[in-house]
Amino acid sequence: MNPPVQETMADHGTENIRQARSDIVQRHFPGGIPKLWCPALTHFSRQGCLDEVRTRYHWQHISPYVKGVLVPGSTGEGWEMTDDDIRRLLETVLDIGQEMNMRMLIGVLKTDLASMLECIDTTLAFLRHRTGASAADEALLRSNVAGFTVCPPKGSQLSQSALADALTAVADRGVPLAFYQLPQVTGNELAAETIQTLAARIPGFYLFKDTSGNDLVARSSLDLHGIFLVRGAEGDYHRWLTNADGPYNGFLLSSSNVFAEQLTAIRSMQDEGQAHAAAALSKRIGKVIEECFRLVKGFPAGNAFANANKVLDHIMAFGEECLHRDPPLLYSGVRLPVEFIEHAAGLLRQEELFPARGYIA
Repeated sequence: MNPPVQETMADHGTENIRQARSDIVQRHFPGGIPKLWCPALTHFSRQGCLDEVRTRYHWQHISPYVKGVLVPGSTGEGWEMTDDDIRRLLETVLDIGQEMNMRMLIGVLKTDLASMLECIDTTLAFLRHRTGASAADEALLRSNVAGFTVCPPKGSQLSQSALADALTAVADRGVPLAFYQLPQVTGNELAAETIQTLAARIPGFYLFKDTSGNDLVARSSLDLHGIFLVRGAEGDYHRWLTNADGPYNGFLLSSSNVFAEQLTAIRSMQDEGQAHAAAALSKRIGKVIEECFRLVKGFPAGNAFANANKVLDHIMAFGEECLHRDPPLLYSGVRLPVEFIEHAAGLLRQEELFPARGYIA
């Protein structure tokens, strides 16, 4: 006969952390965490100046399919913006997000711990003032903000324990958190064991985004204590979600700025047992995205996430009029070349994804 299993204080502690995490998620997501998130594009009317009207059109377009938004993010050119620019962006999109019942994660786009903490503190003060709430959690709830997205500090030389210590210090602020694997910026990757340790230690940590393309955390066999996993790398959309026996609960993709309807359809097809149809649609989207990333590679302004999706969103917005409108403007004040629009339009037509009518009629 096997001896009885002995429960330890650590077992109880981990279970308490799981329950506290579940309570936080239920409070911020009464209907469950969205399975499709969008790192929203930022639309500009002139250099550094937000185009509120264009932004509202775009959010209206994706809102039937996207219920979670990261703002600002890499796709929104947030790494280039000043703190004042980001504050003005939040002033606008917080109102839009509430009107459309979207939950938002605020990106903390800083590469060292001191700057991360300062960003969280000043943003919480801004949200308290804006909502009139004295408690941080109440200010978040009144704003439809479900916490902050934080990358590990920058540095390829940093050990896993150093990365974990920094993120634990961020968690000491007591706010809900999503941790973001972004080696393209940070120069490092959080190991699956590190995520497991953080998940067992931090109740406010509830979502992990991996845009590395390596998927080492999601593909590990470790118990991650109920963390919601979202994939940020593009391609093969039909095979990554749990309803297709994949390792991810959802997506947080730059392409959801453009293909939110199709990405939602792929998930629905998988739910309905239409695996071949899901794979076919996934292949068409993937080809367009891959070609557009190749198209913008090396462009001296902006970044590939923003540039590729701004080109495609321009076509989705204006349809047949896309070549007769000024090309998209980047934060720097540079416009993307009209040749990009022409090439991307051809790709969309080839894959039968060109819009019958632009969402800005």
